[in-house]
Amino acid sequence: MNETTIDVKNILGLQLPTDPRWVNLAALQLEEILTDHAYCEQKAALTGISLIQKNFEKELLVDELSPVVTEEWGHFRMVIAELKKRGLKLGKPRKDVYVNKLIAFQKKDGSPDQRFLDNMLIMALIEARSCERFKRLSEGLDDEYMRSFYRKFMESEAGHYTLFINLAEHYIEKKIVRNRWAQWLAYEKELMTSEEIRGDRIH
Repeated sequence: MNETTIDVKNILGLQLPTDPRWVNLAALQLEEILTDHAYCEQKAALTGISLIQKNFEKELLVDELSPVVTEEWGHFRMVIAELKKRGLKLGKPRKDVYVNKLIAFQKKDGSPDQRFLDNMLIMALIEARSCERFKRLSEGLDDEYMRSFYRKFMESEAGHYTLFINLAEHYIEKKIVRNRWAQWLAYEKELMTSEEIRGDRIH
């Protein structure tokens, strides 16, 4: 995957890129951003396990998400190792305002198919935004090693984003998936417009 393949709008679908100032703030708070990153990877692994438990009858989902869980947990360990190598500490987990606001947009009282679709799309959106943030770090940090470090995560998250979209389209009619995905993207754009720029967190 080369530099040009991660295009924010055409590839990831995101309607609003991250403010470039975010990278500068993140660079000044490396311990905080690595701590938040570690917990993001941990939550991704736990969410993957939860999705498998709730959808055990969906064979393709189980087969596809099982290695993702392993990969996400491996990422958690990589970030922990990076903290330790730098003599930094894993801080406390924080309340993820971004994710909580995405959860608020889910259809809680819809049909089982609607709830499943939203579960897949919220994960796709989180992975897409994570990929876009990692791209920013891989291009904007002064530290060459850390640019390479985050490039690896960028490439991985791009694959995860498409996996959740593909799983949604495997179990739900593609037109329905695409219509709901457009709604999610529009909502996330509004969310990003109103969010404070914080350099101590991935989202």
